[in-house]
Amino acid sequence: MERIDHALPWSHLGSERHVSVFRFGSGERKAYIQASLHADELPGMRTAWALKKRLAVLEALGLLNGVIELVPVANPLGLGQLLQGNHQGRFEAGSGKNFNRDFVELSAPVAAQLDGHLGDDPHANIRLIRQAMSDHLAALPPASSQLQGMQRVLLSHACTADVVLDLHCDAEAALHMYALPQHWPQWRSLAAHLNVKVGLLAEDSGGSSFDEACSLPWLRLSRLFPDAQIPLACLATTIELGGQADTGRAESEAHAEGILAFLAEQGLISGEWPNAAHEPCEGLPFEGTELLFAPHPGVVSFLRKPGEWIEAGDELFEVIDPLADRVSTVCAGTSGVLFAIERLRYAQPGFWLAKVAGREALRHGRLLND
Repeated sequence: MERIDHALPWSHLGSERHVSVFRFGSGERKAYIQASLHADELPGMRTAWALKKRLAVLEALGLLNGVIELVPVANPLGLGQLLQGNHQGRFEAGSGKNFNRDFVELSAPVAAQLDGHLGDDPHANIRLIRQAMSDHLAALPPASSQLQGMQRVLLSHACTADVVLDLHCDAEAALHMYALPQHWPQWRSLAAHLNVKVGLLAEDSGGSSFDEACSLPWLRLSRLFPDAQIPLACLATTIELGGQADTGRAESEAHAEGILAFLAEQGLISGEWPNAAHEPCEGLPFEGTELLFAPHPGVVSFLRKPGEWIEAGDELFEVIDPLADRVSTVCAGTSGVLFAIERLRYAQPGFWLAKVAGREALRHGRLLND
């Protein structure tokens, strides 16, 4: 195992922060796994530690067929953002920016650099594109903030990987994942290993999140250069490992084993690995996700649990105003998987309380809610 510590720029006087990358194995192929880019989403960090221990053993046994890079703490900035005992890990406190938005868009500069140099050899094209991505990130002006520097470090490691796993979680949730529709056939096996309840599929959900900053450039380049052989060579996903409280040992170790079994199927690990214990879930259009809100303030009582299939019209939650004795019942407007609910139980204006993934498109344009 090799440990690589990247010092972040613009640390405050008398302090310094680092992003630490643990590199296992060697070879041409590579997987990259990071955890807790939203720093208050800790199930990924717990799973990453289980992965770290297992990868050390697999490396010692000579069972790694490529490089696996692991970043257990992807966001040291957000880890320190505690306000009166409450973790504020989703947005950078100084700028208000979401930690998982506005990663560098790589397709345009790579297209400009490689115009006329891409041909009919897909492997040669992959090498050229990955080198151009790395070169562009290295040539950028110095980072103007710790957030920008951190994002560049993470993307510089991930953009040269064949497989990218970004481990997140939701508030209270069933396991779900985000991916390109073109990649869903390959992700179905991972979904089965982890017992994911739904895959949310979109080519561009808006906001340049980390996984799409890795995978989407390949799709864009293949369309910009239709005569060249450009595979969709970066299989990237965001995996939501349940809810924020789901940091138990057994579930974290099970998630790690499922990820390792999938990487073995991808040829990155040798040895005997179990088949998936679950059936693959359905991949649904991210445009079909319904976000449900409360009609007024009050205490919330949920009537259904994450992971359940919901029919349109089913009651999902009640909102109770105990001063005016006002009770409102909110029902699903679409049929689909109830995959996440809010962990707070007081309804506030503008905050979603439940998410249902349906089969029919309901929204267009920017799909991510910050």
